[in-house]
Amino acid sequence: MSFSLDGKRIVSGSFDQTLKVWDTQTGQETLTLKGHSEAVTSVDFSPDGKRIVSGSGDKTLKVWDISSLDTSK
Repeated sequence: MSFSLDGKRIVSGSFDQTLKVWDTQTGQETLTLKGHSEAVTSVDFSPDGKRIVSGSGDKTLKVWDISSLDTSK
């Protein structure tokens, strides 16, 4: 898991092959990302908070553009 630089969001990776974005103020999940075929083992926000990078046991890295998907804005 990783906090965004502004501290408003957390991203978590899971064995269920998803990433979830959480609002730190409410504790509510704001976004679920699917695309890996094995467990997500690493996640981090870009410095501007508009993208997330994830690594997985499927031996891939994915960059997710969440600027138009994130409902926590």
